[in-house]
Amino acid sequence: MLRSPIFFLFILLLFFSCQEKPSIAIKPETSRKNANILQQNAVDNFKKGNYNSAFYYFNKSKLEYEATKDSADIVFNLIQMANIQQINGDYYGSKETLTEALPYAKNDYNYSAAINNLFGIADKELSLYNDAIFYYSQAIKGVTDSISTISPLNNIAVVYIKQKKYDNAVQILESILNKKFLDNKPSSIKSKARVTDNLGFAYFKKGLNSKGLDLLNEGLKLRIQLNDEYGSMGSYLHLAEFYSQTDIKKSNDYAKKAFEIATKFNSVDERLKALSLLIANNSDAKYAQKYIAINDSIITVRNNFKNKFAKIKYDSKKEKDENQKLRLERAENLVALKDAEIERAIFIACFIIFLVLVVYFKKQYDYRNRIKNIKTAYDTETRIAKDIHDGLANDVFHAITFTQTQPLANENSKENLLQKLDDIYSRVRGISRENNDIDTGPNYSKNLKEMLSTYNSSETNVIINGAEKINWDSVEHLKKVAIQRVLHELMVNMKKHSDASIVALKFESASNSLIINYSDNGKGCEIAKIIKNGLQNMENRILSNKGTITFDTEPNKGFKVKITMPK
Repeated sequence: MLRSPIFFLFILLLFFSCQEKPSIAIKPETSRKNANILQQNAVDNFKKGNYNSAFYYFNKSKLEYEATKDSADIVFNLIQMANIQQINGDYYGSKETLTEALPYAKNDYNYSAAINNLFGIADKELSLYNDAIFYYSQAIKGVTDSISTISPLNNIAVVYIKQKKYDNAVQILESILNKKFLDNKPSSIKSKARVTDNLGFAYFKKGLNSKGLDLLNEGLKLRIQLNDEYGSMGSYLHLAEFYSQTDIKKSNDYAKKAFEIATKFNSVDERLKALSLLIANNSDAKYAQKYIAINDSIITVRNNFKNKFAKIKYDSKKEKDENQKLRLERAENLVALKDAEIERAIFIACFIIFLVLVVYFKKQYDYRNRIKNIKTAYDTETRIAKDIHDGLANDVFHAITFTQTQPLANENSKENLLQKLDDIYSRVRGISRENNDIDTGPNYSKNLKEMLSTYNSSETNVIINGAEKINWDSVEHLKKVAIQRVLHELMVNMKKHSDASIVALKFESASNSLIINYSDNGKGCEIAKIIKNGLQNMENRILSNKGTITFDTEPNKGFKVKITMPK
């Protein structure tokens, strides 16, 4: 039984697929073990405040976990990296890292909430307040216990204060303080102190100084009772700002206390805030000098951190890519050691099958072309016969009848006969031109106008506008053929069905397309009947060249066509 060449190709591909391939993958167990060790190193360095080393190991661990596709550990590492970037003022870099983490956290609410909260912090520090509120709100979604909502709600209120939307901030903070569970344990009381302090500050900003001061003092008192020295720094800053309007000495005292605590905890932003209050209060010039020195220093440090974090990511990725490249090279070397005789046999088999396929597809191509040419010739002959039968035969018959019934000695009769013969001659030229190969060269515009002009008669006036202004050289060959064929079919359709006295064709050129508008004042037809009138063929020609054609017609309201063809 004979087989198709495709069968032999399938056998060859099956042979290749069965060849042994060298293994280049690292076992997941090995990657997971290495990743766990790196992650623990990162956590240890983070606790010690060694942020450069922590970031490096979190990143290395993340790359190892990628081989195991362990989403939970990947997103954990990325969140810690983003947190380290924020600690060091790299908020834009942090957002890039958080964006990388998002796909790994889509099925875990806890990680999603952490990511959204960090997005909110970054946008708040970048003064993108509306974005910050959005992310804090996203962090609240899905929370099942009220305690977990306190931090993001408090953060939203802080942003509202920065936006001077004090009523919104007060509403949120008061709703938190109304929850009874805030008095249950030290961690809740710590949250209560923070919320109370922020509420007092909001009232102060709103202009309710007495109520604001009471809450600011209450918040400070709670923090002192809890030995929350870091939290007390925030209270001192708020009180320093409060008294800056009424009691400069008290304001300076609170600002100095905040500065001392910020220095102890190495909180640079809070140190700058305290110094700015002291400077605003017209205190000693030394504070301005300190502010400038610290500010210049922190800009340099943070820029260094940004560069280091970016370099750590780049170097780790480069190292990973180089390791993968080495593994691929080893694999290629293993493949190169295969038996040379097998390679030669495969090459010969491929060459033979290639030759068989070339012969097979050549025969198929020749056969299809022959069938296509036969069909084209048949269609052309059918169309010529139909044109002769529908048009020329009737015109010749009418001319003969005219000679038999009219006195040819009469000058008017002679003129009428000559006109009829001239019309027949023009129709013959039109049929000849239609079935000849279309010249799409320099004479295309001239030939197109001549073809359209053959439909001029004593009953029909054909107006052609703009054809000579088109840069036909910029239009593709096949598209010019399609345009001439479609316009010819339109004119034939007009002659047969429309009884139009005026036909107008307008050619326009846009930047990347050619637009042709056809209209006549004939009797028109219903849109549903267009296909029956043979116009479907026009649409197919235009669509096959990626153009569009629209018909607009109603009975007794003429016929319009718009053709748009890309150049």
